[in-house]
Amino acid sequence: MEQRFVGTSGLRVSALALGTMTWGKETDADTAREQLRTFIDAGGNTLDTAPSYVEGRSEAILGEMLGDVVPRSDVVLVSKAGVSHRNGKRMVDTSRRAMLASLDASLARLGTDHLDLWLAHLWDENVPLEETLSAMDLAVSSGRVRYAGVSNYNGWQLARAATLSETAIVANQVEYSLLSRGVEREAIPAAEHVGAGVLCWAPLGRGVLTGKYRGQIPADSRGASEAMSSYVDPYLTGRPSRITEALVTAAKGLSRSPLDVALSWVLDQHIVAAAVVGPRTTEQLRQILQSTLEPLPEPIATVLNEVSHAH
Repeated sequence: MEQRFVGTSGLRVSALALGTMTWGKETDADTAREQLRTFIDAGGNTLDTAPSYVEGRSEAILGEMLGDVVPRSDVVLVSKAGVSHRNGKRMVDTSRRAMLASLDASLARLGTDHLDLWLAHLWDENVPLEETLSAMDLAVSSGRVRYAGVSNYNGWQLARAATLSETAIVANQVEYSLLSRGVEREAIPAAEHVGAGVLCWAPLGRGVLTGKYRGQIPADSRGASEAMSSYVDPYLTGRPSRITEALVTAAKGLSRSPLDVALSWVLDQHIVAAAVVGPRTTEQLRQILQSTLEPLPEPIATVLNEVSHAH
């Protein structure tokens, strides 16, 4: 699998990163182990998690496998801080106290003494940015973190963070796909300006760009789940539906899967360091890993760019 630099930093990641948000909930520990082994065997090395994923269970499951399924030194470990869930409600706290306590807890669950990349999970309007960044500076200077970044920051937030931070902000993790190109207005130009790379989550349009929702909602899909249907619904009708149909047509013309073309499109964007995929099952992961991820022919890319352009 292709290895890419993250922005202008020296950090290299695999073009596909394995997201673990479902581990401990929709994906049990045995399946997670199978997924990790399959991903590593395919040449992937970048693993994305967070303490907010199933209240730390995702990190704990991954920690049980490091040194067993794969040596810790062979992977790029990405985690976050600043978001937690309490009584079913999301809490955002990027204070110095909360960030550093979260980091120590993540390291304990993961069974490691450092993260390769640590991200502030969300912007916190209640905490001075300088305070959040001071925690990241300390994490790097103490050796507990190798590189620092942010997640879900818009353009001005990323630019301000990069300007104020003593530690280089090397990445911004944002939603980016053919169905979600709004980040091209500010967040991506800002990343280019400050030398940060983009890690994109939901590169398959929350699963819609696989084509599986065309004309139906599969019974075993997130779209059919009461808890997750609101996550998928915005991409099932109207303009997103037309974009998906254009993608399917392009894929047929190329004799490739819609999944392959969707991932290839996002990885064609030069600012993108990695696409974070979050399959629930090993079979879904295998389908992703079978993608050629080859650059799209220019006429096809032009059509997809036109039909999906962010207004």
